[in-house]
Amino acid sequence: MKNLIVAMAVLVTGLVTAQKSSLEIEMKGFKNNDGVVIVGLYNSEGKFLKTTCKGKKSHLKNKKANVIFEGLEKGEYAVMIYQDENLNGKLDSNFMGIPTEDYMASNDSKGFMGPPKYINAKFLVANNSKIVININ
Repeated sequence: MKNLIVAMAVLVTGLVTAQKSSLEIEMKGFKNNDGVVIVGLYNSEGKFLKTTCKGKKSHLKNKKANVIFEGLEKGEYAVMIYQDENLNGKLDSNFMGIPTEDYMASNDSKGFMGPPKYINAKFLVANNSKIVININ
């Protein structure tokens, strides 16, 4: 009986682990290699640009950066990134609130008179996925 319980626990753990996915994000087109890239991963419209479900930093090389998120549930996500050129931990903006550091969302979505909308930035993660974000 004890062996049966252990076998079932191993099976359930394997199934749960197998349902997790990874997401690779390739970012390119930065104007320089200064600072770091801050990557925020969001899993709902209500949390978009407010609370990340996961976040990472990446160094730039050849005006490109890469991050990989592992252990993700399959489903809908959106990504917002910015280049923190001066390493102050925030997206800098001018006196009118317009960002002065490079930023972009997944699907290369842009906002009009404000940040991009979740509906335009969302994508599906199924199994192991990869997206490319171009900085314009």
